[in-house]
Amino acid sequence: MTQGSSVLSGGRMHSPQSPAEPCVMVIFGASGDLTKRLLVPALYNLACDGLLPDQFAIAGVAMDEFTTESFREKMSHDVRQFSTRKEFDAETWDWLCSRIYYTPGKFDDDAAFARLAELVAQLDQQYQTSGNVLFYMATPPSVFGLISDSLDKAGFKTSSDGWKRIIVEKPFGTDLPSALALNREILKYWTEDQIYRIDHYLGKETVQNIIAFRFSNGMFEPLWNRNFVDHIQFSVAEAVGVEGRGAYYDKSGVLRDMMQNHMFQMLAYLCMEPPISFAPEAVRNEKSKVLEAVRIMDADAVRANTVRGQYGPGSTADGKAVPGYREEPSVPPNSNTETFAAVKLFIDNWRWLGVPIYLRSGKRLWKRGTEIVVQLKNPPDVVFRGTPVESLEPNRLIFHIQPDQGIELRFQAKTPGPEMALQSVNMRFDYSQAFTASRAVGYEVLIYNCMNGDATLFSRTDLVETAWRIAQPMLDAWKNEPADFPNYAAGSWGPKPAFELIERDGRKWVELLNRESLARVPLFEGADPVLLASLIMALKPVVFQPGDEVVRRGEIGRELYLISRGEVDVTDATGAVLATLGEGNFFGEISLLTSAPRNATVRAKSHCDLFVLEKSDFARVLRDRPHFLKTIMEIAQGRYNVSADEVLSDHAAAHAESHSA
Repeated sequence: MTQGSSVLSGGRMHSPQSPAEPCVMVIFGASGDLTKRLLVPALYNLACDGLLPDQFAIAGVAMDEFTTESFREKMSHDVRQFSTRKEFDAETWDWLCSRIYYTPGKFDDDAAFARLAELVAQLDQQYQTSGNVLFYMATPPSVFGLISDSLDKAGFKTSSDGWKRIIVEKPFGTDLPSALALNREILKYWTEDQIYRIDHYLGKETVQNIIAFRFSNGMFEPLWNRNFVDHIQFSVAEAVGVEGRGAYYDKSGVLRDMMQNHMFQMLAYLCMEPPISFAPEAVRNEKSKVLEAVRIMDADAVRANTVRGQYGPGSTADGKAVPGYREEPSVPPNSNTETFAAVKLFIDNWRWLGVPIYLRSGKRLWKRGTEIVVQLKNPPDVVFRGTPVESLEPNRLIFHIQPDQGIELRFQAKTPGPEMALQSVNMRFDYSQAFTASRAVGYEVLIYNCMNGDATLFSRTDLVETAWRIAQPMLDAWKNEPADFPNYAAGSWGPKPAFELIERDGRKWVELLNRESLARVPLFEGADPVLLASLIMALKPVVFQPGDEVVRRGEIGRELYLISRGEVDVTDATGAVLATLGEGNFFGEISLLTSAPRNATVRAKSHCDLFVLEKSDFARVLRDRPHFLKTIMEIAQGRYNVSADEVLSDHAAAHAESHSA
């Protein structure tokens, strides 16, 4: 039997794991998007995997006038649309659907909550749920207190039978004062051990695997500190815009919507001290300690260590034109809300003192992806003096969170041949290849854990408030200093200052490519997979704004540039435009091949995202793949009328000189 497999019996899969504890799950806001897109598909996945008990039922509550029958019909249609499984199991869905009930009502209507109490009591007796009730508030936080008060009046809190728990959705507050007030309001009705603040990002397998990876592999934990780690990069890129949520998003922005909750929580798992056990409170205690150690910035530090961005008009990866943020529906035309942010944080504790942690997240970027890069310090390169090795590439451990889930290790290896030459290679573990489990929506683990009373992946009151204390100075500083928006094009890598933020520390963002995206560049069309794999790790990103000088005429070239997004003008000594190059083109190759000064100046005509291939990597590619040089020369002859024989002889002489040195 393969990992993650189950045994089929009676229409439902019986998992090696035990089903969750019996309960009635009450969903407030049951007719909304969250329920149909995520909650019901997650519950269906749990049922398919045999992780829901027979003693289970759902009671939906919302203002819409559904009956139980019409609500079941709606859910039956929606679950087929949003299910993540390859094949739909009608028998399992029928089992779950027969346990779905509905009662309409407003959240301040005492009569509606009296009807709900009667329904829950009936379901408890019918399904033998031992008085256990899980209340899921799929509603705005503004009504958490109102619902809690109505539940209290209806007698739910006075019942001594079974447990009562609530799951509350984000955003948990909009700033520090509102989060403190919301916590006080909820704690009037519920104790801390009853409250489960959900963050669906923490339900992803790779996020949970960060803990398992760190503490179950003895080869990595000794390196997990300031003595060996140079820095950490954490990127959450979204290719979509605000998707019709302009009214909500304009009051939020990326710092509130993504960083303060998802990213800070995941960072805590990555950087916390080893807990004494995996008991929920032991893990949450260590998460709390590491967040409390994050350095709080003053206004000057915010200006030095943060960058904001807002996307303007642009295009998607497939060339479709899209509007800027200020042109999105329900967004004010002069909005100052950030859709991108990059932040440099420090954790002032023994383990991480002095190690910068770079976070960035944004909407309408060039791809969708969430990755964490742990970059280790380079070893001394003195031993490689007198060899063709000009510099050492750092070792990187990469956690791929989404859309592909996996862990990758990049390191140096010797290239085949008689001389000492190095290149970056990688080893990668992919969940999709190692396990057969179906793709989840991210809520399955969280709902299952809540039903079992396991709060490990949920935020405690102090964790929420500490995260807001880190974010609040940024919100205050940004509010007092309006930004010049928009400052990056939709579909690009983000604003140029975000690259300057990390580059002034002598570091670069790691843009994670794949072979498919690189193969679309005409220069690499039809290239073999080995070449593409080596280029993926050799290419480095750089961003230019309109008018920026990329290369200057007369300089000795040390890089080849590939245009991922935007256009550049190639000009002569008088400033006359010789050519305009667009996406998929490249420039700078002749200066590298001939070791001669640049014969033209190149300026960004628009916002440009470029990949840089350094001379040492370029020379290695040419040496290993002569046909690649032929392709380069065919393009160069057409563009510059350069003699191929001249370039080849010069390149051979330069290689011989390097080898003798």
